Amino acid sequence: MKKAPTTEAVKRHTQGQYSTAPAGGYSELKSALLDADVVPLNIDQVVGQLVDGRLIRFKTASKPGKRNGWIVAHFDQGVPVVVVAGDWGTGSDMKWVASTGDTMTAAERRQLKNRIQRARREREEQEHRKHEDAALHAKAMWHKAAPADADHSYLMAKGIAPNTARQLDDCLVLPLIDFTGKLWSLQTINPQGKKLLLAGGKKAGHFIVVRPVDYPKRIFICEGWATGCTLAEQMPECLVLAAIDAGNLATVAKAARKNWPEMDLVICGDDDRQTEGNPGATAARNAAIAAHCRFALPEWPEGAPEHLSDFNDLASWQRGNL
Repeated sequence: MKKAPTTEAVKRHTQGQYSTAPAGGYSELKSALLDADVVPLNIDQVVGQLVDGRLIRFKTASKPGKRNGWIVAHFDQGVPVVVVAGDWGTGSDMKWVASTGDTMTAAERRQLKNRIQRARREREEQEHRKHEDAALHAKAMWHKAAPADADHSYLMAKGIAPNTARQLDDCLVLPLIDFTGKLWSLQTINPQGKKLLLAGGKKAGHFIVVRPVDYPKRIFICEGWATGCTLAEQMPECLVLAAIDAGNLATVAKAARKNWPEMDLVICGDDDRQTEGNPGATAARNAAIAAHCRFALPEWPEGAPEHLSDFNDLASWQRGNL
């Protein structure tokens, strides 16, 4: 199982806030969630909503504005005996089996295993339908959008060109594709820099191609699109893929290595120097290990402010914009 670090401050806050279990077995479950760094914003509310075989989305303590958390419980005699859960934002996931499961007969275990497999298939089919519907919506929006205005406020603030971005009303529109070129989702960025992903769109393993390069010298994989634009401008002979966030770096990198087994791949990470554990650098390093490639972080000149973290920040500061 994957496990990404949650800050100790968040874990201590959550453990102190939710120490009372609503039922006997739930205390063990809640501890397992916290130990696996799957930290709901309201853990009592989440476990109180558990229904046999139903996927539940929830807000997390690490990103309270998004429902990145998910949990599915499988019940026996009215209580959860097997629970799988995770946090799409951090990549953490876990599987918990209640101690009461040890008393089940062989036949009961087979029945429970069949129920779990059936629920997993149904959940995967539901997710697939949702992603396909979102892909159709993304395609319609993309064709409706016009080429982006080079004077868009976000582009001006970041000092970047539109590249392949399009625009709907006042929002930039960026396509998330897979390695076959299929459009799966969109990211929009408003003039103030607020970023949104299309509801129901599939992000995992998908990316934004900053601009096409027919015969790239190497391939860079970064987090954000603005960072990718800066890299593409500085090294136009290279293909740049923006993975949206740190949690998607490894998935994109592994797929890229499979697609280009001999290509020179470089993970260009964010250097989150002021954040505990430096999640950007950690994710970049882990992605590079997983995909058997190199990784790079910005090289900060003397006097560079500590709040700068990515390659676009560095370029903007050097131009005097930060």
